[in-house]
Formats: sequence, C-alpha cells, structure tokens
Amino acid sequence: MTLEEYKEKSKISNVEDEDFELIKNFIAGDESVFRTLVIKHREKVRNLVFITLGDAENVDDISQEVFISVYHKLKEFRFESKFTTWLYRITINKCRDFLRKKKVRSIFVPLGDSDREYPTGPFSENIDIPQLVRKAIDKLPEKLKIPLILRDIDGLSYKEIAEQLSTEVGVIKSRIFRARESLKIILEPYQKEWKL
Repeated sequence: MTLEEYKEKSKISNVEDEDFELIKNFIAGDESVFRTLVIKHREKVRNLVFITLGDAENVDDISQEVFISVYHKLKEFRFESKFTTWLYRITINKCRDFLRKKKVRSIFVPLGDSDREYPTGPFSENIDIPQLVRKAIDKLPEKLKIPLILRDIDGLSYKEIAEQLSTEVGVIKSRIFRARESLKIILEPYQKEWKL
C-alpha cells in the first residue's frame, strides 16, 4: 500500500469513525448531534435525489423526507456498514416512492408540452448539455440508472453499490456497463456536435 493510498484510507476511516461517534451520541440521548449529521451529508443526499429524479423542484422536499426517516430510524442503525451506505439506501427508497407516486398521478393527468422528447432540430448552442444528459439518464430503467448514478456521479465502489442494492458485484458491473451503452445510443445524435 502506497503512502497516498494509506492517507486516503485513513481519511475515509476518520469520516466513518466520526459518523459512528455522532450516531452513538444520538442513541445515547444527545439529539443535538443529528444536526451535525444533516449538515455533513445533506449535499450528498440532495445531489443523489436531483440526479436520480432530474427534478430540481422536488429535491428539498425529498431530501427533508430522507432526513426525517433517518431521524426516526437512526436508533436501529447496526454499525455493520458505513453510515453513507445506509443513508444512500434510504435516499434511493424515497426516490423510488416519489417515482411510483408520480407514475400513478401521470395515469390521470394528460401529457403536456413539458413532457416532450429531446429537440429534433439541428444542434444549437443553447442546448443545455448537462440537462440533456440528465434526461438521457432518466430514460434508463431504474435498475440501470441507480447503479450508474452511484458509480459515475457519487463515486461509490462496485462493492458499496452491491451492498446498497443487496445484489452481487458482478450484477452491478453488468448493469453499469449496460447503462453506459444505453446512454451512448440515446446521446448518439449529439456526439458529433460535442466533439467540435
């Protein structure tokens, strides 16, 4: 192990130790430490919600629901995995709940102009590429989308993703590969313009 790898591993361990210490204090009755946990992790949660849903309008509401759920379940935390792994699992479940409710509502609401596909005209400078990529990711099935987001955007290891989604590392690698290949196909009409 190189010195750099050791430093990185120590940094991760310190973050885990700090999270575990805060959780232990919370379980012991010091509920004021919960605010510290929220401040430490709220941006990670907000980013995961935003990228999973591609919907800035609901990020704060869903993030708040995540932390309310964490507050109520924190005393059940078993210290068997990293806190962030547990937190991401709750976040993904809240996003799934939101998407399920949204699907049910969409059955009763006619499609509006805002639900149109990507622009079909020639490439233009005012196309928002990050928005285009988010929409492309949103088109992926959930079982491909979530592992891709956790790996390529949140930087989790294959093992961490497998733990969060309760599946094998090989399955995760396969899904991420398929997700990337699907994105290439969805974004193919725009690739020439991006290379200019």
